[in-house]
Amino acid sequence: MYCWARYLLWLTIAVLGSGSMLSACGQKGDLYLPDKGETEQQEKKN
Repeated sequence: MYCWARYLLWLTIAVLGSGSMLSACGQKGDLYLPDKGETEQQEKKN
């Protein structure tokens, strides 16, 4: 049996979940791992 409300609920959950994950990208910093050489240079400066 087709229930449009159930599909609408799952679609809403999927859209809001995807949107919240994408909006959180990069909030705490860069999205890459720095090279080991860069981290060693920063440690020597500190």
